[in-house]
Amino acid sequence: MAFNWQTFWTRAFTALIFVAVMLTGLLWNQWSFFILFTIVHFGCWVEYQRLVAKFEPDYAAITPFHRYGVMLAGWCFLLVFTSDEFSAGSLSLHAIGWWMGLLFLFMLPITELLFSRNIQLKNIRYSALGLLYISLSWGLLISLRTKPDYGYLLPLGIIFSIWINDTMAYLVGSMIGKTPLSAISPKKTWEGTIGGIIISIAAMCLLAWYTNLPILHTGIIATISAVAGTFGDLLESKLKRMAGVKDSGQIMPGHGGFMDRFDSLLFATPFVWLYVKLFL
Repeated sequence: MAFNWQTFWTRAFTALIFVAVMLTGLLWNQWSFFILFTIVHFGCWVEYQRLVAKFEPDYAAITPFHRYGVMLAGWCFLLVFTSDEFSAGSLSLHAIGWWMGLLFLFMLPITELLFSRNIQLKNIRYSALGLLYISLSWGLLISLRTKPDYGYLLPLGIIFSIWINDTMAYLVGSMIGKTPLSAISPKKTWEGTIGGIIISIAAMCLLAWYTNLPILHTGIIATISAVAGTFGDLLESKLKRMAGVKDSGQIMPGHGGFMDRFDSLLFATPFVWLYVKLFL
């Protein structure tokens, strides 16, 4: 795969803007974090429904109650996984999420029965998969952010691991990559993938050593993030291939849409969350 400088600089410039927005949301406070991933959550849902509708035309005909109701139901995952820090007086987002979730649990099937001319289980299945793939993942990321001992460090660790892996996999693959990784994403190579993972782990362990963070846990989280993130990238590539599109959206020149930017994080977050729950 020949190195393309024009593509690299386009991606680098838009990436700087993307990083600035992300760091502001990640580091300002817990509310900026929640607002950032609320926007990302709905952006991913819009693109996910658009992709599914391209390879499953019946899904394009779902009712507005189904289309937007499932997005709001998914947002309840983010609310449920918040902590006491996310409250205004006696009103907490956690409680709102539980009650809204129960409401949607009853209302969505009823509205589907009343307003859908032709109820198809495959459409319900695609929406349920979206709840697991998108909403649950962002809910678990909110859960990691609210851990009192680690706060923003866990989300940052996952995101930095993925960013380093993606960048290094692109550079290494462009320079020495020869063996295709998968037919799903022909431009990815084994050399680039392995190089990106190794450099990501090494960089995060070095960062942990300089900042007195636990090196072992940092290395394991970096490994999980890089490996699972690679699978997440392939999964989204498969969805785009099925839909017959190059990018899931067009929010960033050279980078595509929300799902193009967060596909790795979507897939890696549940595995890191599980590791943190079991071992930290």
